[in-house]
Amino acid sequence: MGSLDLPKSPNVFHPEKPSAVGSRNSLAQEYRDQQAEVNQLLEEETNKVVHHINSKLPKDALERLDIMGGLKEKLYNYFNQNFQNMFNRYAVTAEDEMVKKVRNFVDKEETKVLARYTPKEIANLLDEVGGADKFNTGEIEKSMINMYGHLQGHIQRGVNDLENITNSLLRQKTDTGAFIRGENAYSIIKCAFKDNLLKPKTVTDVKLSVNILDSELISPIFHYQATVEYLIKELLSKHLIDTIDKEIEKIKDQRIDQGQEELSDSEIIFAKMGRVEHYTDDNGEDAKSRRYTLVAKAIMDRLTGLRAEIDPAEYDQLNVRENLKKIVDIENIRTRGFNTAVNSITSILDTSKMGYQYIENFKNARELMVREYEDTDAGRLPDERYQVRMRYYDHAQLIEERKAYDVQMKSFENEVQHLWDVLEVIYQSGKPAFRVTDFKDLAAKQKNRIRKQIKTKNGEPLYEDIAKVWDEITFIKTGETEVERMNRTYIYEKNKVHQKIILMREKMKGMYDYRYPVERRVMEDRLGLLEKEFNRFDYMINPYHIQPGLLLDVDITSLKRKKVTLNGMANVLNEFLHGVSKGFQDAAFASFSRRRSTVREDIAQSFASEPNPGGNSAPAEAVQAPAQAYLDMLNSDDDGGVSAAMVPAKGKRGGGRAAAAKPKRGGGGRSRSSGGRGGIRQI
Repeated sequence: MGSLDLPKSPNVFHPEKPSAVGSRNSLAQEYRDQQAEVNQLLEEETNKVVHHINSKLPKDALERLDIMGGLKEKLYNYFNQNFQNMFNRYAVTAEDEMVKKVRNFVDKEETKVLARYTPKEIANLLDEVGGADKFNTGEIEKSMINMYGHLQGHIQRGVNDLENITNSLLRQKTDTGAFIRGENAYSIIKCAFKDNLLKPKTVTDVKLSVNILDSELISPIFHYQATVEYLIKELLSKHLIDTIDKEIEKIKDQRIDQGQEELSDSEIIFAKMGRVEHYTDDNGEDAKSRRYTLVAKAIMDRLTGLRAEIDPAEYDQLNVRENLKKIVDIENIRTRGFNTAVNSITSILDTSKMGYQYIENFKNARELMVREYEDTDAGRLPDERYQVRMRYYDHAQLIEERKAYDVQMKSFENEVQHLWDVLEVIYQSGKPAFRVTDFKDLAAKQKNRIRKQIKTKNGEPLYEDIAKVWDEITFIKTGETEVERMNRTYIYEKNKVHQKIILMREKMKGMYDYRYPVERRVMEDRLGLLEKEFNRFDYMINPYHIQPGLLLDVDITSLKRKKVTLNGMANVLNEFLHGVSKGFQDAAFASFSRRRSTVREDIAQSFASEPNPGGNSAPAEAVQAPAQAYLDMLNSDDDGGVSAAMVPAKGKRGGGRAAAAKPKRGGGGRSRSSGGRGGIRQI
């Protein structure tokens, strides 16, 4: 090997010689140039980002951005720094874990040698029988999981930071897409950016509400007051659905193996519904019914009405129901879902350097309140802050929330209408007796002339005799169906209140001009209060838009030029949703486990002739048929010839073109997964 020979002694120390002590090179690298590879990787990634910026930004923006100057160097240094940080952390973690394993191994071997007074055969026999550490790879597996977990976490956070910084560089603005992207974007209920009331030019207030449905939670959440019977029935129902899903998967695989058509989405649903009665029924009184196959009726009867707490006067450790409840409590079925969500959001806030000074966990109410600062007075708080409110809602709670929302909306309508009436009375009483002030006065003055000169001659009714349906504030509201009554948006009512507030302010300005009598001051104070409270109400989440599940309500205040809290909360929300929610799953995409096209016999295309049933080879005309049919397909103007089979047709069709033969069941023709134009298939 010449100069590339292995060092003769393990004491050789050199920073560059492969496998020497202190060397950064290893023989396992096969003398690859590591520095050149790293430089190539960083240069390629930098050029990609720079090219993307060149293609997206207009020319005038590029001239001001100085693409060829400092931007490329900054990107290169940013890639290099993050790559070195992640690699160094991984190397240190791996070395620490390996040192621990080697030390434990040496200690174990030394312990074996120190057992001098035990015959070797007996020691080997006991070791072969097995002990606590015989074939036990649990600790090594945990260490490896920790190593890769730390590495994955560092890489993920580095990628998130790079993505957010790149997006802000390209957009030069902040929008809803900066918070939640990908498979969790559908969960946004409301996201609103508005200027801060105290500092509208420099500070932005952001309201973000995310709803994670019950069916999408990785760990289901139950209310603290849920009965033990309800929890067990929920577990049995999940077991039932999982069993039915496994049966359907077996049926789908059997049909595919037999070359039959795949089950459609509707057929899968009907097949699942037909198998429900195999495992349960509606007869809850019969102890022999299918619903009591896994858990007997006597056990379920003892759990009726049993909740999270038992009266200490009735508690008996030897009773059946107490022990059944203890089994459920040990598994943490009641609390693990919400506790998992709380641990997830708090740990992510800690690791993301988004500290908080105030946290209140309403465990029994399934609500968590986290604020960066304890104080709630906006005038005394800094311009960079956040508040997170996480709560679990069931259907009964949402019904009550909707009732309160209806009453509050009606109250605002009444209060605004009352102020409207007061202003209208003052306006009418202050008008001069014989002067025209507005259009209504002019129309009343000309009423008789209109009736005599126009309406009587044409036989049309007077304007005053026609029913007035438009209130001149908002357009006419469309009729409600059952959908609108069950899911009220209140968009029409809110727009009407907003319009009335604007019209009242303009009307007062026209009535009083630069005069400020006591009536104007009182009405303006009342109008300001109603407007402030109504804006706060409109900023809230409409409970009609919430579905049972976990609600995450985030309020962020951040400087417009810095956006530190906005960028930090974007990473927190994405990581939290990834750890708590399974995301939206389309059954149409998830239902096909295997495509029939992967097991088709004609998937291997060939130009070879196929022997006839009689044993003789096909004639030369049959061998040339696929090529001729392919030329006919290319020369055809319509798409119908694309899917035609490559065989000569009996009789005439379209000037002697090949007629379309019916594809065989399980193969041939156009499969569900084969897109575009069909190729030459085997005959």
